[in-house]
Amino acid sequence: MGGSPPLGYLVKDRKLVVDADEAATVRIIFERYLTVGSATVLSRTLSTEGVTTKRGKPISKGYLYRLLNNQVFIGKAVHKGTAYPGEHEAIIGLDLWDKVHSILKESPRVRANHTRAQTPALLKGLIFGADGRAMTPVHTKKKGRLYRYYVAAGLLKGETPAGLVRRVPAAEIEAAVIDQMRGLLRAPEVIVGTWRTARDQGDGLAETDVREALQMLDPLWDELFPTEQARVLQLLIERVEVYPDRIDLRFRVDGLQSLVADINAGRRAA
Repeated sequence: MGGSPPLGYLVKDRKLVVDADEAATVRIIFERYLTVGSATVLSRTLSTEGVTTKRGKPISKGYLYRLLNNQVFIGKAVHKGTAYPGEHEAIIGLDLWDKVHSILKESPRVRANHTRAQTPALLKGLIFGADGRAMTPVHTKKKGRLYRYYVAAGLLKGETPAGLVRRVPAAEIEAAVIDQMRGLLRAPEVIVGTWRTARDQGDGLAETDVREALQMLDPLWDELFPTEQARVLQLLIERVEVYPDRIDLRFRVDGLQSLVADINAGRRAA
């Protein structure tokens, strides 16, 4: 049909022929997506590992989505939006294709929720009570349903002194912290403060770089799996303190700088 062949194929006598090395890379990408479930995380990992497109460029999230949706890999030829049986050899089996696409059909938020129960608590090591003692993640199952909490493990059984919280539902406190974090990252004073700190340390970031990178985190967040969300929270948040009537959130300015640098590096690679 003309044009450049996709990763995994060569053109010989105007027909697609499997390139064994590239085909192995395509299969690995499909298989790893089943495990990771996030194009954002997988594309970043592939770039770190030096996996590239046919033209030698890093694999961006957009490229990854196009690859995962290319029916050429299951032996089809697509013309004007309609798929026909192709004359070339398939690289990906229908079973693997269907499993990958069952994940792709879900929203990023649903994909994240499906795996949250198998993921370390997002605020582990960050959350403290008003007395300064750490709160510990715990979980229990009732009638097959998982319930997660953070508890003030240092308190004696039955003890709940005034001004302290013994237990908070994990999902609720995590959502509240994430909402606060996303709101603060959109605040102009946070953006300017981060830029000024980075500028004073000679990082060479322009204010527009900081503004665009931090604003990108909001839509990017729902694409991240809980393990990646936990990494970002550990990077950005120094401490979460829980009170009966509020939560206090303390940022890491150096973490903001690191996040901005990571996001901008990913944009350049894309």
